[in-house]
Amino acid sequence: MKYQISGKQIDIGEALRSHVEQELGEVVRKYAQRPTSANVVFSRNGGAFICEAVVHLSTGLLAQAKGQAHEIYAAFEQCADRMEKQLRRYKRRLKDHHRQRANPVEVFGGASYILAAENGAEESEPDSLQPMIIAEMETPIARLSVGEAVMQMELAGAPVWVFRNEKTNGVNVVYRRDDGNIGWIDPGDTA
Repeated sequence: MKYQISGKQIDIGEALRSHVEQELGEVVRKYAQRPTSANVVFSRNGGAFICEAVVHLSTGLLAQAKGQAHEIYAAFEQCADRMEKQLRRYKRRLKDHHRQRANPVEVFGGASYILAAENGAEESEPDSLQPMIIAEMETPIARLSVGEAVMQMELAGAPVWVFRNEKTNGVNVVYRRDDGNIGWIDPGDTA
């Protein structure tokens, strides 16, 4: 497995790198078949260290976890524990998903934009109804079944997941509702 371990305005020593590779490698090998790469980023927020990890699996799915603590090793351990919990929860489904799928998940590119936040009081009239775009990038959109999309959303810890439905080939959305359930939007053929 390839590792990319970095720090945002933090120097990452060789001891921490080898600790991360060893511990994260054990967690991922225990629950996932053939992981391909891991990206671990350390940063600081006030007096706390933050560790964010993303593991790319051979099936095209990815698992994501985050930890925060006052010591950098404790932040990583919290992140690794959360990653292990997610992978353990989905171990059977990950392995079943791998058996059913002969090829890795097909991924398409989609445009992604970051819009400027509204500044000022709500009473003021906006100059234009068009929001200002401050960043533009490409976002991968995977072709998945609805069950795989829900699992991917849970693994990534995301509140919303956009995907291309395997059955209909249409763009669908799954999301976590306020009541704790999962919502699914399938525009279907509305013509």
